Amino acid sequence: MDTPNTTLGYYESIAYVSRLMLDAARQGNWETIIDAERCCAGLIARLKSGNADAEPLDAPSRRRKFEILKSVLAHDAEIRALTQSRMREIEGDLRSARAARAVATTYTA
Repeated sequence: MDTPNTTLGYYESIAYVSRLMLDAARQGNWETIIDAERCCAGLIARLKSGNADAEPLDAPSRRRKFEILKSVLAHDAEIRALTQSRMREIEGDLRSARAARAVATTYTA
């Protein structure tokens, strides 16, 4: 069974990785985002599988956990905003490529 320190350690690690994801999103480093997301998913899975929340946290630990979760959610919101704008760019590029392919197909047939 995890101790409260281990539980908070998982949350701290998740916050750290989410910050790395945010920094990568700000820089447009999409491969790093993907790698960090995998790492974060692994940490969350380990946290869940270890029943880390089965051990009650003391008041300071609960406050720290709450602060960590707020920061992770803030990181996530900004990452989503950054990645959504990039997705719109990619969608536009794909539409242009499809239109160009359709024109080429029409005139080469």
